[in-house]
Amino acid sequence: MSEVHAVRRGLLRDRCAAAGSAAALVSRPANVRYLAGGAPPGAALLLGPGEDVLLCPRAPTGEGAHGRPDEALRINLLPLPDGDPVVAAAGLAASAGADALAVEEHDLTVARHRAMGKAAPRLRLADLGFTVEQQRIVKDEEEIGCLRIAAEITDQALGELLESILVGRTERHLALELERRLVDHGADGPAFATSVATGPHSGQGRHRPSDRRVEEGDFLSVRLGASYHGYRCEIGRTFVIGTAPADWQIELYDLVFAAQRAGREALAPGAAYREVDRAARHPLESAGHGEGLQPWTGHGVGLEIEEDPQLAPTAMGKLDACVPVTVEPGVHLPGRGGVRIDDTLVVRPEADGGPELLTMTTKELLAL
Repeated sequence: MSEVHAVRRGLLRDRCAAAGSAAALVSRPANVRYLAGGAPPGAALLLGPGEDVLLCPRAPTGEGAHGRPDEALRINLLPLPDGDPVVAAAGLAASAGADALAVEEHDLTVARHRAMGKAAPRLRLADLGFTVEQQRIVKDEEEIGCLRIAAEITDQALGELLESILVGRTERHLALELERRLVDHGADGPAFATSVATGPHSGQGRHRPSDRRVEEGDFLSVRLGASYHGYRCEIGRTFVIGTAPADWQIELYDLVFAAQRAGREALAPGAAYREVDRAARHPLESAGHGEGLQPWTGHGVGLEIEEDPQLAPTAMGKLDACVPVTVEPGVHLPGRGGVRIDDTLVVRPEADGGPELLTMTTKELLAL
């Protein structure tokens, strides 16, 4: 992977040079990992004007959760609180002869930005913007391989839970068990805080697990994901507790399933983000559930669980091949219950079989 990371840094360096900056400072953690291969929390990456330097507040350990830095990088240790990596990077760039440094202003506090100006007063600080995030959208096959393993781990954890006795257990207990199973199967940890919502709680779009116990007749809505070598996937499924779902539960589930299928089928290279969103959103709006829908019906995944692109009504842009995204429409009826179906897929051309489904747990309405 050393060559891969060097190529990524080279692309960024070329873009910065074209914009008039001889050096770039990357501080957003996911961006640092993408370009460096790995880094401890708080690290910053300085590209040019001479060699590339990874400035770290602690020595890298190479653990899966943080990754192993590219051996081609020089590593400077600056233990906190004595040294701030971004401030030290500004001074290093200035001493190496750079007159301009592109920085990720969206990741820096005002105080850190000012401290950099004081450390290198003659260095012009320019905004790098979201250049690295845009570079990260299209994944290579090694990245997709990590996502595929993360999805397999997630499916395993969820499948095992469904085989256990659920009635009488609390949402909080189930969420903790799912996260433990993710780690048991090889995950770095959960990709995000696991959501388990039962009965009327499934009628909330965003619910944190509580001490409510699973009861017969409940909708059980689960959303979880594994992180593997930093790459994060997402799955959401809704089940019914008991032997026979009520008619309204079947109707609501069938509606969300149809919307989710329409969104998945719309994924293709060249498809507009907003058109994919419209495909998943239209069946729900036509059925009278337009009010209360989420602002998007899907988003990119990778080193962060919510990346570009957003599949939303006002989103600008078109999908490329090898872009992993979620498709996750849902309908939530406050005080009653709700359904959410969520998959992680990779955009592929029709010649390659169309969108690749990573999360394989059944979408059949199971009565558990």
